[in-house]
Parts: sequence; structure tokens; C-alpha cells
Amino acid sequence: MDARVSEFFASGNGQCSGHQSVASNAKAASGFGIVPKKLGAKNKKTKTRFTRNFKPSSNTPYLPPEAEEGNIEYKLKLVNPTQYRFEHLATQMKWRLQEGRGEAVYQIGVEDNGMLVGLSEEDMRASLKTLHRLAEKIGADIAVLREQEVNYDSEDLRKIVEVLIRKVPDDQQFLDLRVAVLGNVDSGKSTLLGVLTQGELDNGRGRARLNLFRHLHEIQTGRTSSISFEILGFNSQGEVVNYSESRTAEEICETASKMITFIDLAGHHKYLKTTIFGLTSYCPDFAMLVVSANTGIAGTTREHLGLAMALKVPIFIVISKVDLCTRATVERTVRQLERVLKQPGCNKVPMVVSSKNDAVMGAQQFVQSPNITPIFTLSSVSGDSLDLLKVFFNILPPLSNSKEQEELMQQLIEFQVDEIYSVPEVGTVVGGTLYSGICREGDHLVVGPTDLGHFHKLTVGSIQRNRSGCRVLKAGQAATLALGNFDRSLLRKGMVMVSPEMDPAICWMFEAEIVLLFHAKTFHKGFQVTVHIGNVRQTATVEAVYGKAELRTGEKAIVLFKFIKHPEYLKMGAKVLFRQGVTKGIGHITKLQPIAQYELSQRETDEA
Repeated sequence: MDARVSEFFASGNGQCSGHQSVASNAKAASGFGIVPKKLGAKNKKTKTRFTRNFKPSSNTPYLPPEAEEGNIEYKLKLVNPTQYRFEHLATQMKWRLQEGRGEAVYQIGVEDNGMLVGLSEEDMRASLKTLHRLAEKIGADIAVLREQEVNYDSEDLRKIVEVLIRKVPDDQQFLDLRVAVLGNVDSGKSTLLGVLTQGELDNGRGRARLNLFRHLHEIQTGRTSSISFEILGFNSQGEVVNYSESRTAEEICETASKMITFIDLAGHHKYLKTTIFGLTSYCPDFAMLVVSANTGIAGTTREHLGLAMALKVPIFIVISKVDLCTRATVERTVRQLERVLKQPGCNKVPMVVSSKNDAVMGAQQFVQSPNITPIFTLSSVSGDSLDLLKVFFNILPPLSNSKEQEELMQQLIEFQVDEIYSVPEVGTVVGGTLYSGICREGDHLVVGPTDLGHFHKLTVGSIQRNRSGCRVLKAGQAATLALGNFDRSLLRKGMVMVSPEMDPAICWMFEAEIVLLFHAKTFHKGFQVTVHIGNVRQTATVEAVYGKAELRTGEKAIVLFKFIKHPEYLKMGAKVLFRQGVTKGIGHITKLQPIAQYELSQRETDEA
């Protein structure tokens, strides 16, 4: 991580780097992400087939060449394929759906090398009919995302059509993405989520957010202090499925083929530890930074942006409350954000979304390029541009591909314990994320570590995802597990439930290579900080700073930490984030000292 990211944790706006906003470029390219041939990636050798009466010229626009992997497929035309060709196309569609974990995008009228040839009205109608037959054969649904006319050096009107194909995998209930919601206090985070998930606009006084609050003091103050979860579904046709029309969570899960789970985090600075825990523990796929149009970048906004970047969570921005401001004020906030995003420690390319085309292209480029940062301007009261955000969520593909998912599923079970409940007539229930493996009802696992570094045996009862029952839990999915009459006092946040065959590394001490993002004075041996590693949150003491007597802001070093309360389950390479007052730093674990090794060194020290 670039040490210059420390600018987001200290004061000052920094200087603007020389990147250009891609919003205007996107519009100039007719909203299809078109690149000139010379600027595109190297073309793979493909036999270019041209439709009748079409001849490429020097100004023919191009998309990037089709990739062998991924969920995007280019097709020039699909007119009356033979039976053998039809079967081959069906197999190809299954492959693209598998790559996109249930979603694929087809560009019709595009050559494999990315050339936008286009099709006549008749050929396009026949191609879409074939695509419908293919989708029907494999049990998928299709929805046209956008159409684009291409008319260059020719009198014939030609079209390019982009189609979304969605099929929930047979062994899965729905596609699931997790989005962490960040932003300063009073920026409208909870209100926006209330409008999206309840289906009703806000009254301007925060009515929409009331259903999201978990505590009385949150309702009284209007400020989120805990982590809450809300769901927004999309059916196979891309239509929104939420709590409107008196739907229950179970009905949403049954109807939806894609689910967005929002993790609503606290904006106030005194709840920062809760916000960091939500970002590190719940493994969000994306982060949504909400900025109020009338206040701009204020309070914890810059800090939240820095946290998301430090943890390498892709981030997009929503500017809310545009109904309270003049157009000039909104534009000033957009320019302010663009300046921050272009800073050397950030190096993002802002993309202002102002149309459906921008939203579709933004969703696709956002995942493909980590530097693209879509910016939405909307209102939760008037509903301005809310539809663009919904289109974005509908198109947004998963980050990990099917191959990475399968590799994690083949490993032993590791479930991170983030929440602990006692439910009447059910018993002890734990909530968290399955990091690896496949967990089923009735599985025998062990949970720990205890204060002495031991593990207790337990049996998984029932499993629920998004408040509806499921029998199988797969790597990367969040759920709650019922543990029956297991003693709740033996559990705490930060524990893990693992397969009995696993030999987990339980540590009191660990070494990490860190960057000190911000510190008022110097960082040295004996300093105490709160350490966040995944779902682990505990105070640790700096036992040694190797190679240096002390650290200052922006400096790197390998540091030895020691937990002060109980040992924890850690893994090599895990991201480390620590804080104490204004002191903040990030890094990764480079060496573990398991309990046996630690106890041996302690005995040797005592004997000496």
C-alpha cells in the first residue's frame, strides 16, 4: 500500500494529479466503453467475418478484444444456427455463466476482435430469438440492457445490443453480493438504504431509516451506532424485489435471483471501531461511500475512503441530498470529490454517472479496472437518479470467479464468528462468514481459541441466510448457525469454527510489516494499539520495532506485536489494521509465533 494514503487519515486536501475524468470520454464513445483500435489491448488472431455490405474503415470503433476467460461474450450474429452449432453455443453460454457465477453479458453485433460491426434490424431480431432459445434450453433468463445504433461510412442502419443472461446455479438459492455503506454522520446512509429496501421515498425528516435502527438511542438521535444488514433483491428480469407490497424477507429470498446485502456502518467518529470491524470482519465485496451534497467532504468521509483503500475494497460514491442544493453546489461537491480521488495516494479515475448507459458501463468497468470510481448524484426524497443506482446494482458482477470459489470450497471448513445471540426455543446462535469449505447441517466442528488456546466441540444445527433457511453454506457466504444448547459463555467475537482435522495456528505474538499512516509523535516499543485482523479485534503491545528505534508518519518497519488478553487464530499474509487515538497504520502478517513456540521462549526467559 502506498504510504501516501496517509493523507486520508491526516488533515489537508493534497494536490490533484493529472488524471482526466472518464465521464466525458464515456459519453463520446456512445456509452459502449469503445476504445480506438490503437489504444485497445493487443488483438488476438481471429478470422474477421463481415456482414454483407459492411467494410471497415479508419474510424470504425472498437471494444477491447474478447477475453477467453470471464463472463463477457462477443457474437457477430446468431442467425439460424445448425443443430451442432446450437449445442456448441449452449455449452459456451454455460461456460460464460459459470465464469460469472450465474451472470453473463452478450454483445450482439460485435466481432471477436472488438470491432463494432452492427446488425440490420432483421438479423438482430433473428439473433435475439436464437439467444432466447439458448437461454431457455439451459434454464436461464435474458434481459436487454441497452441498444446502440452504429452508422459510419454506410447508409444502412445497424445496431449493437447488449444482453444480460442470468441463471442461478442449481446448488445455490441466489447470487449474493455484500456492499459496505460508509460516509460521515448525517450524510444520509441509513435513509438511502431505507428507500432502496422499503421501496418508499423519504419524507425529508428521516422516516425511511426508522426500520433500520436496532437501538432506542439510534431512533432518538438519528445516528447509527451498530452494524445492521438490509437486503435488496433483483429477479431474473432485472426488476427490483424489496419489502414493498408487504413482502417478508423469506419471500424476497424466494423471488430474487440476485441479492445485494447492505452492511450499514456507523458514520460518527466515536463509533469508528465498529466501522472498522464491519469492514475487516464481514468481507464486503464493495464499499459505497455516501457524501452529502450540501456539506461535501467532511468529518470521517476522508478517513472512511482511506480505510476502504487500505483494505483494498473497491469503492464507488453516492452524493445524496441533491434536492437540498442548487446545481452549482452539487457540481462543487463533485469537483471536490474528483480532486481527492485524483490525489497521488488514491490515483482513482472518477466517472460521473448521468444516464442508464453510464450506469451499465460503470458497473462493468468498475469490476474490470480497480481505478474506475463511479459517482452517482441522487436524492432519497425526490427519487432523482435512484433508478441509475438500481441499474448499477443489477448489473454489478461478482469480484471472484468460479475457479477461485471452487478452490476455497475444496479446503477445510473455517467459519468466522462475528455475532453471538441467544434465541428462545432455538438456543445459542452465531452469525458470521464462511471463509472456506462447505458447511452442512449436522457437521461436527470445533470452536476457539479459548483464553488457554483450546477448542470446544460442537454440532451445527440449522443454517439461515438472509433470514431464510438453507441446508448448505459455501465459502464466501454469510449466515447464522444454530448451535443448540452450546454454552454461550464459551463464545466470543473473533473466534473461529473449524474442521476437527485442521491444525490452526493459535498465537499470542506475531510479526507484521506495517506502514504508519498517521501518528502525532513517534511509534516505539511499549506502545499499545487496538489491532484489527479479519474478525479479530484486541489490544496488543508493541514488543519490538526491528531495525529502528522508533517510527514516524509514513515510515515502514517490521514490528512484533503481543496480544494482552487472549491468544487468537491468525494466518500468514492476513491484513493488519491498527489504531489508537489519532494513530493509525496498516500492514500484513509476515511471521506467526504459535502458542507452543511462545511458551517455550517464555520458559527460557524465566529460567534465565
